[in-house]
Amino acid sequence: MSAEDLEKYETEMELKLYREYRDVVGLFTYVIETERRFYLTNDYEMQVHSVQGEVFFEVSMADAWVWDMYRPARFVKRVRVLTFKDVNIEELNRSELDLPEDSGFGGGRAG
Repeated sequence: MSAEDLEKYETEMELKLYREYRDVVGLFTYVIETERRFYLTNDYEMQVHSVQGEVFFEVSMADAWVWDMYRPARFVKRVRVLTFKDVNIEELNRSELDLPEDSGFGGGRAG
């Protein structure tokens, strides 16, 4: 597989993932972003832990969708994330969920 083939494959996978995101985002209330993943969920719990002066976050989610183009299934029943990095949690604004149908992703259109 050439570098060009790999780049084309990854671009197609990203476009497919974006379209899936656009289709499911309206089903969820929260966006949770960690240093490694981006999640959509309706139910979460976050706990801050401190052990020997080190602070870390534990985020648990139920019935979530994960932005990861390499996963065969992006809907997950339960997720538990442990991280020493920042966790960003946002409640979605329903009016912002109306994404334009032809909002280009990656600068091109799939044919």
